Amino acid sequence: MPPASAPENPDTPWAPQPEAGRVIARLVEECCGVSPWLRRLRQRLLDDTGTRLVDWIERLVLPEDDSLAEELDRAGFRDSDSRGLWRHERGMFPAVELRATSVRRADVRVDCVADCLHAFGITEVEALGAPCAAVREARLSAEDGVETWCVERHGCPVGTPDSDILSVNAADLQHHSERLRLRRRRFEQLSTGFADVRRTLADAEGALGLPWAVDLFFRGEREYWQSRNRAARVQKARQDQLGLGWGNHDHHTYRSSRPAFRDLMALFRGMGFVFRERFYAGREAGWGAQVLEHPPTGVVVFADVDLSAAEVVDNFALEPLAPRDELGTIGLWCRLHGEALFEAGMHHLECQFDFDAACRQLTEAGIGVMKPFTDLPSLRQAFTRGETWAIADERLESLASSGAVSAEQLARFRSEGAVGSHLEILERNDGYKGFNQAGINEILRDTDPRKRPPLTPG
Repeated sequence: MPPASAPENPDTPWAPQPEAGRVIARLVEECCGVSPWLRRLRQRLLDDTGTRLVDWIERLVLPEDDSLAEELDRAGFRDSDSRGLWRHERGMFPAVELRATSVRRADVRVDCVADCLHAFGITEVEALGAPCAAVREARLSAEDGVETWCVERHGCPVGTPDSDILSVNAADLQHHSERLRLRRRRFEQLSTGFADVRRTLADAEGALGLPWAVDLFFRGEREYWQSRNRAARVQKARQDQLGLGWGNHDHHTYRSSRPAFRDLMALFRGMGFVFRERFYAGREAGWGAQVLEHPPTGVVVFADVDLSAAEVVDNFALEPLAPRDELGTIGLWCRLHGEALFEAGMHHLECQFDFDAACRQLTEAGIGVMKPFTDLPSLRQAFTRGETWAIADERLESLASSGAVSAEQLARFRSEGAVGSHLEILERNDGYKGFNQAGINEILRDTDPRKRPPLTPG
């Protein structure tokens, strides 16, 4: 489900929400207990994609019940606008809507309603919402008072009144979708690249509105990353068998050089992202990260950059970072492959899974999985084996002249290439929304291209 919105706070503390987790687990189980179709979907998600039903549900619609409302309130859910839509502000849970109805409903988030209907062979149902509406939905099943729906969204959050759900011109949608998917990614000057992507986004915003433009931008980012990562293509094909797409995305990770970082942050802020927590992994690690969230779309960005301890005192996401000769893990990756925003594409997409099932199934499909770098009750994380990319000659020559790597390392990059991207397997429990800073430090150290990361089959 899309993350709960968060205030602009660079050091937001997150904690597991076990009581809320128990409430949601019980409500989902009650729906599955009545609906054989939903039970089969739950099993197919686990068996065919290594994912969990609860992570795909964005909203549960249930009959009005004062005792349930009190239970939700005790668990930390809030009906902020008194319309019966309960959200949890401190955890990642489906919204719960209590309304005057006798029917229970589970809404499953997908990339495309038509794809989902096609995957399940459902031909008698017509999607609700115009073909170019910001929200489209269709009923997948109705059994004994429990309905299962699939829903696609384009920058339109759960709970948006019907009167505020806009449709756009089909030709404009096609045009700007293609421009964002096929945007230029190679530039001689970073300033030219940032100007180009800002202009492309501004044009899309003018025709479609900013939330929809942002939604299309990140769909294009996932597609570009997927084109360069075999693990991503294998897992996407598994999820597309059920018409799901990347609806289980958790966060998008960008790596940036120091000179480009402030412009990258300004670009995301211009899209409507707000700052969440920030990281500094310690003097030995030499890197930092800013987490950003886009409330209308639920997109989360994890932005990495080489950083010193002194720079953490200031707001490194807003202040310029001076270029320096020394290259940390992030800076070297950018010198080898380019900026994540441009030529390289994202370093990884992290999605929500049943951790053990996903690791086992991907391994059986020939995708190596690295040793977990987080294995906690509330959070489990591991990278798939890195996708190795060849390094362009001009980048190797630039590294050679800078003296940033040894002759032996340079020769290895030339002959073997270097790890470029991963798919990240994540399992969150009790709605935990945060990250494991120590674990992130370890995996960045292990995936530094100057080292040969130890691989452990999952």
